[in-house]
Amino acid sequence: MEQAARSPLVLWESFYVIVGSSGAALTGLQFVVIALIAQSRTRASARQIDAFGTPTIVHFCTVLLLSAILSAPWQGLSQVSVALGALGLAGVIYGVIVLLRARSQTGYRPVFEDWLWHAILPLIAYALLLSSALLLRGYPHRVLFVVGATAILLLFIGIHNAWDTVTFIAVGGLESQEAANTAGDQDEQKREVEDKG
Repeated sequence: MEQAARSPLVLWESFYVIVGSSGAALTGLQFVVIALIAQSRTRASARQIDAFGTPTIVHFCTVLLLSAILSAPWQGLSQVSVALGALGLAGVIYGVIVLLRARSQTGYRPVFEDWLWHAILPLIAYALLLSSALLLRGYPHRVLFVVGATAILLLFIGIHNAWDTVTFIAVGGLESQEAANTAGDQDEQKREVEDKG
């Protein structure tokens, strides 16, 4: 019991309860976003969802898993380090896969902001997590702040990307509606000209 009381992880318990709960709740909201995509006129391909939708779920679930890892009753920091290292390595590998998926899909041409939020920042977050795992035992108090910042970064990446998806659908839907209205107006004007002629 004394060892658990001296563990630097104990001080982070409330933080990870809040962050983990947020990750879980936002995962549920991302399902709503996907449902909106399914009902919108702007249809996304499986490749687009794999490149831009699924990673958001993965980031939220990573925050949830990270919170669970850091809230578990570990006997020492060595096991925590291994768990964080595995999560960070898996995240880096997945980040490279997402980057390749974003490059190979043809339904949407990503701009710099898309590359930043969907590829670069997630890779940085997972690399920070992997680096933290390597340094945790030597500098536990400092490194736990980096891990906490990484969790927050992944939450903000997910929130931004979910919002980006919703606004894309809303604007895409409006543009599709405007295009349909314009085409309808042009057809009506054409009929009026033909009727007069």
